[in-house]
Amino acid sequence: MKFYIDPGTGSMLFTVLIGVIGAAIYSARMLIIKLRFKVSGGKITESDEKMPFVIFSDDKRYWNIFAPICREMDKRGKDIVYMTASEDDPALSNPYPHVKAEFIGKDNKAFTRLNFMNASVVLSTTPGLDVYQWKRSKQVQYYVHIPHAANDITLYRMFGIDYYDSILLSGQYQADDIRKLEELRNLPQKELIQVGIPYMDEMTTRFQKLGPAPAHPRTILLAPSWGQSAILNVYGGKIIDVLLKTGYHVIIRPHPQSFKSETAMIEKLMKEYPESDQLEWNRDTDNFDVLRCSDILISDFSGVIFDFALIYDKPVIYTDPRFDLSLYDAWWLNKPLWTASALPRLGSQLTEENMENLKDLIDTCLTDPRYAEGRYQIKKETWVHEGEGARRAVDYLIAKYDELTSADKDK
Repeated sequence: MKFYIDPGTGSMLFTVLIGVIGAAIYSARMLIIKLRFKVSGGKITESDEKMPFVIFSDDKRYWNIFAPICREMDKRGKDIVYMTASEDDPALSNPYPHVKAEFIGKDNKAFTRLNFMNASVVLSTTPGLDVYQWKRSKQVQYYVHIPHAANDITLYRMFGIDYYDSILLSGQYQADDIRKLEELRNLPQKELIQVGIPYMDEMTTRFQKLGPAPAHPRTILLAPSWGQSAILNVYGGKIIDVLLKTGYHVIIRPHPQSFKSETAMIEKLMKEYPESDQLEWNRDTDNFDVLRCSDILISDFSGVIFDFALIYDKPVIYTDPRFDLSLYDAWWLNKPLWTASALPRLGSQLTEENMENLKDLIDTCLTDPRYAEGRYQIKKETWVHEGEGARRAVDYLIAKYDELTSADKDK
């Protein structure tokens, strides 16, 4: 009898195997270090002195998530160790005296450092804790997750946030979904704290200082997510052809992960559609300027939709990405995504059938007043405590640290 393993399952099993092997190798290394230390007459310790606060970022693009929190912690004189898996992370040159940033390597090398670290409170936007390579360290007391988009918390791969101790949220619908997942999976309840969205507060402040972009030709931003359900995989060059026919200026900003996971597809499109007076490709680490200078956004299920609509107060056009939820936490809930109810209030849907009329769709979205009202409604649902995100997040982190250290003293 022959056994068949589908590619998705095979990939998952391979990842698990690599994680197990990596953990075994690094456990052996730790044992060797201990033995050497013992032979030299030193005292064996599991790791260095406990760090009060650690932030872990798996990619440089998440510095915008953590920068407001780091600044607020620095203002209060609280020391943070910022661990990043990007050699060129802007955090490595941050201006805050109390924030010590360090590059801890990539992939398994980074996870190994995390798996053995000694800290009181760890904050991260990376899902998958205690699922694959990234294991909970026995010497970390508390893990806190902060999302990097203002939409459904269930759009992580399955079990992505199950093993965090608390989640910093921006809307009640997110809390409701987490509680339902915990019930379905028989998980202990996490602490759920609605703090708002620090990075969106930051972008709003920048936008208010600079104001709208100077006069410019009508500009359309195509900024999809990545993966088989994303715009560039579903429509390919067809959507670029239609955009160019509008006569408007077009900016294409692929998701950063596309340049890693979909290199061949992106390189092919960039070759077929080279930059010109009408078309530009954008890879800026900071998306502030490209969002500010664009008049309308076309995207799929990317969180940038909410940045664009709620911060810059502009309409969007969204596609039907034929999104397969079977790999995501949302699949367990058996109900429509909150995002599915939000998108029609923010703009119009682009389909295969109306794509040739994209110019008319764009013009209508830019003038229809109902979308302004929709943006107001969505902001109330998914962005609580506007302008207070960093302060509230830091209040919670410090309070949690004080609680943990007080409990240790009472033992």
